[in-house]
Amino acid sequence: MSHEQNDQIQGKVVVITGASSGLGAETARHLAKRGAKLVLAARRKERLDDLAKELKEIGAEATVKATDVTDRAQVEALVKHATDTFGRLDVMVNNAGLMPLSPLAEGRIDEWEQMIDVNVKGVMYGIYAALPIMNQQQSGHFINLSSVAGHVVFPGSAVYSASKFAVWALSEGLRKEAGPNIRTTTLSPGAVQSELPQSVGHDETSKQVNDLYEMAIPAASVARAIVYAIEQPADVDINEVILRPTAQEM
Repeated sequence: MSHEQNDQIQGKVVVITGASSGLGAETARHLAKRGAKLVLAARRKERLDDLAKELKEIGAEATVKATDVTDRAQVEALVKHATDTFGRLDVMVNNAGLMPLSPLAEGRIDEWEQMIDVNVKGVMYGIYAALPIMNQQQSGHFINLSSVAGHVVFPGSAVYSASKFAVWALSEGLRKEAGPNIRTTTLSPGAVQSELPQSVGHDETSKQVNDLYEMAIPAASVARAIVYAIEQPADVDINEVILRPTAQEM
């Protein structure tokens, strides 16, 4: 790892939603080792506090803000907390997500609405809150978590896939609007070890998901991809990354 590469992450202020577990927490660990300043957000503040303590023990700077991404005011407060604490905002990782898969005929409206609120509106609110600051700075980087399900639809995934296709569209629209100083990365993981499968309430679909997730790769796989996107020189924009376990066909 060259010194020059390391400088691309050293000191950057990174906000991560959904940081209490899985991909968010693992990304925070990887970035902390590279000298980033972390702003950790999720609903479960005690989990965030534990993670911040762990990161501080390895010498990183980290602060936490309990945040429900479905509430626009809370997402704005999160971004304000980042800039109040560290004076700027370099990377916004819109990672919070839910995956309660079920067939459309089941009519699980509450789950559908929750997915749209977290997976789509949460990303929109993250962009809305952070974009003015990045425009003012004339620099910044959005990393939005889509999914392989944002490229491939399968039985039971219609609404989840719709939400993840939407993340791709939001990212691509942002890339075209944001101009040359703001970078946009859409990351689409396949089966990665996280709490996502636990949100599947429909029994038959849950069994299929658990079978798929037997091949799941560690959350560190995604964290490394996020590090890779951030560590590029400012004039290089890694727009899309799709990553799957080698054993995953879908």
